[in-house]
Amino acid sequence: MRIAKNDTVEVIAGNDRGKRGKVLKVFPETNRVLVEGVNFVHRHTRPRRQGDQGGIIEKEAPLNASNVLLVCTKCNGGVRVRTKVLTDKSKARVCTKCGEMIERR
Repeated sequence: MRIAKNDTVEVIAGNDRGKRGKVLKVFPETNRVLVEGVNFVHRHTRPRRQGDQGGIIEKEAPLNASNVLLVCTKCNGGVRVRTKVLTDKSKARVCTKCGEMIERR
């Protein structure tokens, strides 16, 4: 999976198409990402104790990783990413449009 926590991504499919947000959590085993401010669902909660109040809570739900693209700072848009092996045997993510290296934050 080429998307990591704290990356800025753009949604390319679904009701939130075009929105951008920061990745809060990555679920590599299910190929999903949780993006801040995107894909809200309603969670109906019941009161747990006497005197508590139940209600409807809006919270973010995970998206499939194929529905988001990493945002390149130079291109200022969602781009596909390649991995490039550097001289010191480490890997770096590279924008396919402009060739700019994308930093992990």
